[in-house]
Order: sequence, then C-alpha cells, then structure tokens
Amino acid sequence: MNYELICSKVIAVTRLTGNFIRKESMNFDAGAVEFKGLNDMVSYVDKNAEKLLVRNLAKLIPEAGFTTEEETVNSKGAVYNWIIDPLDGTTNFIHGVPTYSISIALYEEDKPVVGVVYEINRGEMFYSYKGGDAYLNNKVIKVSSRPGLSDCLLATGFPYYQFEKQAQYMQLLSEMMQKTHGLRRIGSAAVDLAYVACGRFDAFFEYNLNAWDVAAGAFLVQQAGGNILNFAGGDEFLETREILATNGLIDGEILEAIKRSFKS
Repeated sequence: MNYELICSKVIAVTRLTGNFIRKESMNFDAGAVEFKGLNDMVSYVDKNAEKLLVRNLAKLIPEAGFTTEEETVNSKGAVYNWIIDPLDGTTNFIHGVPTYSISIALYEEDKPVVGVVYEINRGEMFYSYKGGDAYLNNKVIKVSSRPGLSDCLLATGFPYYQFEKQAQYMQLLSEMMQKTHGLRRIGSAAVDLAYVACGRFDAFFEYNLNAWDVAAGAFLVQQAGGNILNFAGGDEFLETREILATNGLIDGEILEAIKRSFKS
C-alpha cells in the first residue's frame, strides 16, 4: 500500500468534513445536544460529520473496518481498520470555545500506518504515515528537546466522569504545577497530542480516554520522535486507557510522579 498517497486522500476527506463542522458552528443551537452519559454530549454535527467521514474513507479502502465514536458504523476489517473521532472536543464546540478537531487513524494488522489530526479553527493539519516524517501543514515537525521538567509545559485533561481516581489525579496535578512551567487543559486530547508532536507541549497525560481520542495523535507523537506510554511505563495505552505522551526525555520524572500519586 502507498501510505503517503492514502494519507493525502485522508487529508482531503478531513478538510471537507472540517468545512462542514466550521459552517455548522456559525449557527449551532445548543438545544440540539443529546447526553450519552454524565457530561458526555453529542450533537447532530458529530453524527453527520462521522457519516461524511465514513462514506468518503470507505471509498479509499473498501475492505477496511471502522471504530467510530458515535457508532454510526462499527465493523472489523481483516487487515485495515479506521479509528475515527469526528469531533474531538464536543464540549468546546457546544459552548463556542474554538478548539476542537477531527482525528483519524488507519491501522494495518493492529499497527498505525496513517494518522491525521485537523485543528479546525486554526486550519492546522497534522499528519504522518508509515515510512514518513510527521508534518504540520507540509512542514516537518519534531517533539521538543527540553530535557527536564523544570523547563517544560505540560497538557492534561480533567476527569468528567468516573471520579474514583480524582484525589490521586489532583495530587499528580499539584506536583506537576510546582515542577513545570505549567499545565494546560485545552479540551481535545487529539490536539494535545498533536501539540506534543510539534513541540508546543513537552508531555501530555490523561486517563479514561478511548481509542478514537488518541489513536491518531499518539502515532503523530511517535513519528515526531516522542514516546507513548501508559501510567506503568508500558506501551499498552489503548488497552489500559492511560496515556503519557512525552518528548522522550522526561519520561522517568513523570512516571515517578505518577507512581507516587497512584500508589496503592
């Protein structure tokens, strides 16, 4: 398979869908919101964007399966599978906060081969493909080279359901606030990961995320020279639903802090 060609076609599909989301944001009615669970919202924009993505991506690799957030379709392909979040940052979108994204990953035999994250309002297209570099709008990107936490800016997400680990998480946040240049909470894990890939953030950590939130962004970080781990330091971040993305230089410091906060 020509991964670079597939990636370029995914970018075109992503831009088309991004145009739809941007247009809908101008006259969006918050009354059209549905609740899937506690603080877990969805709108017709999410659903229609997902249908648009699925319809166009299915043309690229007809035999591929799909894992999608809004479950407009879910199927398992024998070799190829798309993992899609049509609107990562739905809460931001609903409240008119202009940071949300489209996240698309293509897996081949359970390994990522294409990843695209489109930050819609800034017009920033982050992408990579197997055998290539990581890019932002046609420019090669790399993770940061800052070697110690004291010089780093981190990103995270706050739990909005399943609060049983909230106390431990707050302890970790407290330590990171004191040892870094600060913490940011943008509201789109896909964007957080893309920002680690291009060196804006030095690390990102969060738990209780789903595959569609992180699959594309994690691939971007790895392609840009960074590391993707779970909170135990292993590589099974999708299975454990814990992710730590770093520039590859500060893993030890953060993992030690995580261990202190989440010790049994």
